[in-house]
This record gives sequence, C-alpha cells and structure tokens, in this order.
Amino acid sequence: MQFRRCGNSGLLLPEISLGLWHNFGDVDDYHNSQEMVWTAFENGITHFDLANNYGPPPGSAETNFGRVLKDGFIKHRDEIIISSKAGYDMWPGPYGSAGGSKKYLIASLDQSLKRMGLEYVDIFYHHCPDSETPLEESMGALEQIHACGKALYIGISSYSPEDTTKAYEILKSKNIPLLIHQPKYNMLHRNIENGLTDTIKELNIGCIVFSALAQGILSNKYLNGIPEDSRAFKSHGFLQKESITKELLSKIQKLDEIAKVHNQTLAQLAINWCLRNKEVTSVILGASRTSQILDAVEAINKKSLPNSVWEELNSIL
Repeated sequence: MQFRRCGNSGLLLPEISLGLWHNFGDVDDYHNSQEMVWTAFENGITHFDLANNYGPPPGSAETNFGRVLKDGFIKHRDEIIISSKAGYDMWPGPYGSAGGSKKYLIASLDQSLKRMGLEYVDIFYHHCPDSETPLEESMGALEQIHACGKALYIGISSYSPEDTTKAYEILKSKNIPLLIHQPKYNMLHRNIENGLTDTIKELNIGCIVFSALAQGILSNKYLNGIPEDSRAFKSHGFLQKESITKELLSKIQKLDEIAKVHNQTLAQLAINWCLRNKEVTSVILGASRTSQILDAVEAINKKSLPNSVWEELNSIL
C-alpha cells in the first residue's frame, strides 16, 4: 500500500480505503463482511469509511462493524482510521430526518459511537449540504463534536465549491481545520473536475472519492449482462437494472479492452483513473468479496500509464 498526505495535516491515508456502504448490513452475510475487513487491513488498507444510514437497515453497517471490532479487530484500533457521517434520513420524526441541524448531527454521532462501541471516530463528516439549515449551525455542530473529542478530524461530503469554501472559512474562524472533502468521482461521473478540485487545491484540504467503480459498473461484473449476485439485481440499493443500458455496456466494454491491453482489470483501471488526479488523497472501494479487495490493491502497482492511454480513455468517455 502507498499513502498520501491528507491536505495540510499530519494524517496519511492509504490510496485505497474500504467503504461499508454496501454488503455490511443485516441483509448480508456477517462472516463475509468480517473477512473483507481483515483482508483489507492485512493488505494495507487502514481506513474504513461508514455512515449512520449504511445498511440496510440504516445503522446496521455500523453495528456489524462494531461486531467485527468486538470479535478481535479492536486490538488494531490505533493502526486504523474510522470515519462516519450524518446528513440523510436516519430515524423517524423531525430530528432524525435529512439535514444539518446541531440536534441531528450530535445525536447521530452519539448513536454511531454506541453502535460501533467506540469513544470517538477519527473523521466525522456532514454527509450532504442542507439548504434549510444555516451553514454556521452545521459547522457549529462539527465544532462541538471536535471540541469534546468525539471526532479527531472534521470533513464534509458532496458540497459545492462555493459551500466548501464557506465551510472552510467558518471552521477556520473557530480554529478548526477542515480536513477533507468526500465527493462522488469516477470515469462516468466527473463533476468535481468543474471547479471542486481547484477549490480543494486552493484550500489545501484532502479529497477522498466514493463510487470510484460506479457501483460496480466499472468492473467486469456487468460486461456480459446483469448477474444474480450483483448490486443491480438486488431490490434494495441505488443501482437498478434499468441503469445498465446497451449504450453504457458498449462504453465499458471498450474501456475493458484498453485495460486488458495494459494488463489491468477494468476495476484497476477505474481506480487508477481516480488516483491520477493529484488532488485525490484516497479512493473508497466498495466490495462484496475479498477477491475484489485483492484485485483493487494490485492497482497500486499499475498506475504508470502513458498519457496517450488517458487521452484514449477520455475520447471514449
């Protein structure tokens, strides 16, 4: 594993992190989830990314990760980074619905810590912007969370360049650094290139991207259709069968052909596409089996490709 410094901080993050958005809920096999955590750690992945609503049901990914910790992984607590988030719907009523109120953010983190059996997380994010709550209130909640030691670092996710700058300035006025931004980024979704990466560079903060494999679309899983063990085949989740169009299949098949020419899997090429962006600190990997984690880790040694390859990929995309 190789590590990158997270913005203007002392924190190093692995180039690949493990995300627990999928395949760690109560609907999934616990022992497979446990094996993936250990496999990731044994191969240098030291960062595990969660959120209050990961599951399903919401919260169960944190509960199951807490179970992994209790079953022996806790001995490595000081060797790993654990992050969580709050911002989307979590529990019934006006105080657990999507938003950024101080009431919701602080209560949510308390619940997350209880589910995982932890006294603190290393990074806590506001999961998404909330236009109905003053940004000062949301950042004030993060200030309080940081001050009482429930999170060592503060981050934001899916903020626009303008709101990222505002959040940074508010926290700076409270002498709290904004450590990191977590946006969506992959070959098929490149919005951060339209201003956000410039903002991240200007503010000198970290950037950890999620959905690098586009929910598995940028892997060999869907090259020949939709298998029954895929995310798109499941009734729950964001990726549905209708998303896998003929046009999309044609595009990823062309990408796969280029990957093979350069001795890479499509997933490895997709990871390296993200890591070639100098502002990206780490790529969050989602996995359903240990073999996918091992494949991703191999991508670290295959980053050096000539510019002509990136130009060819860009023309397809």
